[in-house]
Amino acid sequence: MKILGIETSCDDTGVAIVEDGRNCLSNIISSQEEMHAKYGGIVPEMASRQHLFSIVPAVSSVLENTGIEYDDLDAVA
Repeated sequence: MKILGIETSCDDTGVAIVEDGRNCLSNIISSQEEMHAKYGGIVPEMASRQHLFSIVPAVSSVLENTGIEYDDLDAVA
């Protein structure tokens, strides 16, 4: 079973493909640290907006890194 996991709960955008619940085939973390540094902390509105720009390239990267097509995934979490 291949699962695409997406994490966007704070400022980083994390995407991974995990096989059989334990084997990470590829993972990408898109950091927003530099963008928020000048404000002295995370600005939630900016963080949520940046996820919109980061998530598609991150998903594309893990799919490309593994050679897996979106239709070959069993689930998205």
